[in-house]
Amino acid sequence: MLRKLKEQVRKLKQETVPIYHALFDRRTPLAAKILAGVTVAYLLSPIDLIPDFIPGLGLLDDLLLVPLLIKATLRLIPKYVIDDIKAKIDSKEKLPAKWYYALPVVLLYGYLLFLLFGYSRKWFD
Repeated sequence: MLRKLKEQVRKLKQETVPIYHALFDRRTPLAAKILAGVTVAYLLSPIDLIPDFIPGLGLLDDLLLVPLLIKATLRLIPKYVIDDIKAKIDSKEKLPAKWYYALPVVLLYGYLLFLLFGYSRKWFD
């Protein structure tokens, strides 16, 4: 069952290149562009929201969060836009890995640490 799930996730991840190109397409609605930006940034980020070294939970983002982001993004992008993009791009194209794609995740972790520190100071005072 886990192998089947991983295969489905791998197939869904092949949709990330068309999603990336849809970010720059004028026909893509604004809401779809925002969600596509979040999806692509998360997929290209070297930092996971749930680190892989945490037993059990580490795979949760790869098996649940990533497919949900991809499916939600694809639902917001019109089908004709995705089909047109797929026809124009190379099927073996990969997304560029950039360090600044990790920035939203790093900022989220920083914010959570800031909140944790603030609550811990109140608790121990």
